[in-house]
Amino acid sequence: MRVILRKEVEALGDVGDVVEVADGYGMNHLIPKGLAIHATANSVRAAQHEQMLREAQIRVARRESEKEAEIFVGSEVEFTVRAGEDGRLFGSVTNRDIEAALAEKGIEVSRRKIILEEPIRRVGEYEVAIRLHPDVRAAVKVLVVADETAPPVEDGSEGAAAEDAVEEAGEGADAASEDEAGEEEPAAAE
Repeated sequence: MRVILRKEVEALGDVGDVVEVADGYGMNHLIPKGLAIHATANSVRAAQHEQMLREAQIRVARRESEKEAEIFVGSEVEFTVRAGEDGRLFGSVTNRDIEAALAEKGIEVSRRKIILEEPIRRVGEYEVAIRLHPDVRAAVKVLVVADETAPPVEDGSEGAAAEDAVEEAGEGADAASEDEAGEEEPAAAE
């Protein structure tokens, strides 16, 4: 029995292919599940026409992706993050971070197209691929630099002391602002 595949079937063919299958396989499996239709003269011509249209759409999409890939040539994003002395980051750089950094530069790309096997967790220079089309990929250079202004934290005790100092400074600032606010009210009432 000859059938035209309406969906890709593994080990049989792609969409639009005309294939010869066993009668039982075609009648009991492929046709009832909508994976194929009978191959008549009219349906073969229609399938060939659909295949030509599909191939034209794929060519247009590929050309557009190649033009879009030109935007990424020489593009580079830099992240300044806190890191330990050994270069390990406190946190990580993810595809969402890269998406946001590219958007700031005016390059719109979905985070799903940014191919990052795992988040970046070390200081360094990375080449990150962007999948624009199944056959077209672009690359972005990602620089991850340690923040030199932040003091390195080796254990929790120094970090806790720094947080306490910030809280004390914040409390003093709040008290000073309340005193200033109290002085302004009587002047406004006169």
